[in-house]
Amino acid sequence: MSGHGAHVDPSNKRVALLIALLALVLAFSETLGKSAQTAALTHNIEASNLWSFFQAKTIRMTTLRTAAESMEATPGLSDAAKGQVAKWKATATRYDSEPDTGEGRKELMARAKEQEAKRDRAMSAYHHYELASALVQIAIVLASAMIITGIAVLGWIAVALGGLGIVFSGIGFFAPTAIHLF
Repeated sequence: MSGHGAHVDPSNKRVALLIALLALVLAFSETLGKSAQTAALTHNIEASNLWSFFQAKTIRMTTLRTAAESMEATPGLSDAAKGQVAKWKATATRYDSEPDTGEGRKELMARAKEQEAKRDRAMSAYHHYELASALVQIAIVLASAMIITGIAVLGWIAVALGGLGIVFSGIGFFAPTAIHLF
């Protein structure tokens, strides 16, 4: 009597190895996809927060400028009032740009746009990982069907789809904005 597994078709061993490799690729694409999705949400929240801060600065700046212009239109303005107008104008100017703190409107806008770009990159990566996962899942199903049916073309299609899954995972990791499918 021969040992356990002596009757296993050697091609089935290759297909089983293919399925194991496809499962590994699937695990990576799913993990990277979830990470990209989380990053996109984080960057979106940060961009939203920065735009809210930008809007608050704009409202404050507009209020101060309006108050200063209104007070300047008053005839016979006292020196104290002129001093207050100058302070309001200086504060309004500071609200527009604060390079040392990064919290002026111009700096907030730049930071928000940077977060939006990071969000868009992460979302592009996420879409590529999702496509890779779908391709690899289909490849696993086809490779499994090949073991049952013995139809060799299913194995070749599984290899091709698995290869495409690897390609899309690579695009998601190295150049997520290079190809736009969605």
